[in-house]
Amino acid sequence: MNRIIKNTLILTVITVISGLLLGVVYGITKEPIAAAQEKTKQDAYRAVLSDASEFVEYESFNADDASALLADSGYSSDAITEVAEGLDANGETVGYVISVQSSEAYDGSLSLSVGIAADGTVKGIEMLDISETAGLGMKADEAEFKDQFKDKQVELFSYTKSGEDGDDKIDAISGATITTNAVTNAVNSALVYFQNELGGVVNE
Repeated sequence: MNRIIKNTLILTVITVISGLLLGVVYGITKEPIAAAQEKTKQDAYRAVLSDASEFVEYESFNADDASALLADSGYSSDAITEVAEGLDANGETVGYVISVQSSEAYDGSLSLSVGIAADGTVKGIEMLDISETAGLGMKADEAEFKDQFKDKQVELFSYTKSGEDGDDKIDAISGATITTNAVTNAVNSALVYFQNELGGVVNE
């Protein structure tokens, strides 16, 4: 019996010490991890809306309202996670960066940021998180694919497998239609939010 008690006490002490060490490690790494994530996000913002000198949180953003809007528009598989307002050196709004998470990706989910100028022009897209199949879906993170959305002012995008022309047409990635669809819909979700909540001129 004494041996059992002794072993139990030893295990308890080990567990407590391990927990304390994990807490210390978390405390040490928490801020650097958060700083790295913030840098990744800010880099993505600058990549998709280079005319902006700084980015501030769009205070009127409400995730539940955004989800309801997307669902009503047929994009229930997407969720807008964040909206940033891009300001120039004089503090004037030059556009917005809308971050979208899609659950339609081949690997389950992906997230991206879409830069939209004040006149409704998509200035660029940048992946925040993507883990699709190498050589196929991962091509969505290459400039050749992403640049198809750049500097286009359209109501919505659609993808094509036949090379159909048009500013609103995106050439599908060969062998990765699911990923192409997920990205296209995510960009469209950002456009829907912009056009309905941020005064998009496409609908005026």
